Amino acid sequence: MTPNVPSSASPDIGFAESSLGQSLLRVLAEGSASNRAIADYLLRKQVRVTALGIGELAEACEVSTATISRFARDLGFKNYAAMRGAVAETLQSVLQPVEKLRSTIARKAAAASPALESLSYAEAGITATSRALDGAQLDRIGTVFTKARTVYVMGFGLSSFLAGTLAMHLQPFCQHVVEVAASGGTEVAASHLANITSKDVLVAISLPRYTLAVVPLTRFARDHGATVVSITDSPASPLAELGHHVLYAHSAHPVLPSSGSSTLAVIEALAVSLMTSNKANVAKAARHTEAIAAYLVGEHQIRTGSMQKKPKGRKA
Repeated sequence: MTPNVPSSASPDIGFAESSLGQSLLRVLAEGSASNRAIADYLLRKQVRVTALGIGELAEACEVSTATISRFARDLGFKNYAAMRGAVAETLQSVLQPVEKLRSTIARKAAAASPALESLSYAEAGITATSRALDGAQLDRIGTVFTKARTVYVMGFGLSSFLAGTLAMHLQPFCQHVVEVAASGGTEVAASHLANITSKDVLVAISLPRYTLAVVPLTRFARDHGATVVSITDSPASPLAELGHHVLYAHSAHPVLPSSGSSTLAVIEALAVSLMTSNKANVAKAARHTEAIAAYLVGEHQIRTGSMQKKPKGRKA
């Protein structure tokens, strides 16, 4: 029997949304430390698991073979081999919708430089992300932003520039926006979030490699009543279980630890959803444009020569 997997899902998300993936996510949330390690490995490295013997998986997860066997039985399988077979069957079902896309990328990559291959992966990631997104969910999040007293945006490492981009897009249309880690690290972020309440929203962005601090800070915001919007790469991400609203962006990359291209596309889609959500935002957009118009290069400046002229003797 072929597992029921949404045809629009990217591979990681599709696997997590299968019946086996849902069982693994429950273990990841509620299981023992050793079982969580196994579940996390299966959710992230399904292709590798299909080729591993029980001893190899035990070594990779730093547990005993007996623990692997118990894990398989607890999931309802006769033994490890049966569980591995279920992983392979689920994975095959997940990969079918994107097989054509992968083939296209492979053909392009065969004659491409590594740099152009990277662009192909970005293209594929955005396509997979778009197929899995729900426009109605983006609209609901836009409504949440509009009603919030303060929208806090948090990202560290690779995600820090993504957080800055989102904060810039939200600024004209929300009552108040705070980029919590913009001027410092964890301590500054914690200080910004100290007074967060149920009237506020936290957007937490995290991609592999996940920053350790993002989890306790996000949990702190949630425990204090804030609405949490998680933007991350997979249901196996530590941010997935903390978000009231979760947006997934494909981040796999053949060279880099992760790619932010799809996340940036999600951020832009979210900003567009917010901007078009009500008529009041049209007026806000007009005021924002008016406020910054004097600092933009425009046709009038070019015609009147008001742009700063280059000093003589200097090359462009």
